[in-house]
Amino acid sequence: MSDDLCLANARIVLRDAVITGSITIEHGEITQITEDGALPDGAIDCRGDIVIPGLVELHTDNLERHIEPRPEVDWPHLPAILAHDSELASTGITTVFDALRVGSIHGGKVRYAPYARTLANELLEAQAAGHLKISHFLHLRAEICSQTLLEELAEFGPEDRVGILSLMDHTPGQRQFRDLIALKTYLSKKRGFDDAAFAKHVANLKSLQKTHGEKHLAGAVTEARRLGAALASHDDTTAEQVAVSGSHGVGFAEFPTTRAAAAACREHGMAVMMGAPNIIRNGSHSGNVAACELAEAGLLDIVSSDYVPSALLLSAFRLADIWQDLPRALSCVTQNPAKAAGLTDRGRLESGLRGDVVRVGLAGKAPLVRAVWSRGQRVS
Repeated sequence: MSDDLCLANARIVLRDAVITGSITIEHGEITQITEDGALPDGAIDCRGDIVIPGLVELHTDNLERHIEPRPEVDWPHLPAILAHDSELASTGITTVFDALRVGSIHGGKVRYAPYARTLANELLEAQAAGHLKISHFLHLRAEICSQTLLEELAEFGPEDRVGILSLMDHTPGQRQFRDLIALKTYLSKKRGFDDAAFAKHVANLKSLQKTHGEKHLAGAVTEARRLGAALASHDDTTAEQVAVSGSHGVGFAEFPTTRAAAAACREHGMAVMMGAPNIIRNGSHSGNVAACELAEAGLLDIVSSDYVPSALLLSAFRLADIWQDLPRALSCVTQNPAKAAGLTDRGRLESGLRGDVVRVGLAGKAPLVRAVWSRGQRVS
């Protein structure tokens, strides 16, 4: 643990206000927030920079990108984990739920081999050894269209820090890729599919859904309860799909693809999560609903960096421009995701909570991360 820390002469973003003052962290915990212009002895002069809670990331594919930087290129896992951890710390993320696929497919042109248990072991061992800068939890992406979902889920236990289990049904012709032409374009670029390979792939996934879908869905919901994990839906498209998600006890919806689905989430008490790249690009790369449209309609609660870690903080400042409310915008990347994942000790700047803080300057309108502390220890 680092020495005690005091950040002064800062614009401190609280739950519903921005004040000028200082924040003190002792033994890894916030002990005092003072609204004044004083610069105590030993304090870091933030020179008017913004101080915010450490960002909380619920769904990122970034670790998978590091272990497989290109298709079928297997990178050594521990160096990949360390690089991933450092990258997130540098962007202001101090808590992450690393997304790992569970559920594999054997045979066919696209084969997904099991890897989640092995990679989780390496990640948890690195964290226990003190090698990681920030706080890591697991997010298990339960692939309904697979052959081995339940067997792979059974390998995890309540001791494994599984914080989220998301229900992923990637059956072609629905949800994210309900447009088969868009799916074909995607796979032709990523996997080099021709017409015959694409047709075979679609037929295989539909067969898997028909054979295993109902059993896998029910089993995944049961496993989430056993693991003590928050349950999430993925790519809900219709109000009917949202209703089914709600009946399973889903607490938040990842990337609903339509405004109708996002509105239905409100009726079922489900928080709505959208991707930061969608906000930055002002639209979905898959042609689905724009996150900014949902923000303007009051239908956005949580933002995830998805596949660009640095997009998370930038997206919050973009939302602040839309809402003209910085605390509200930052809540989408701090306290709201923490609440959705059941974490009560972080996500806000309050006495008694973890000393996870980020000092942010501005380069024009873009946020500039100057320093990051996790439990009072500087990590970037």
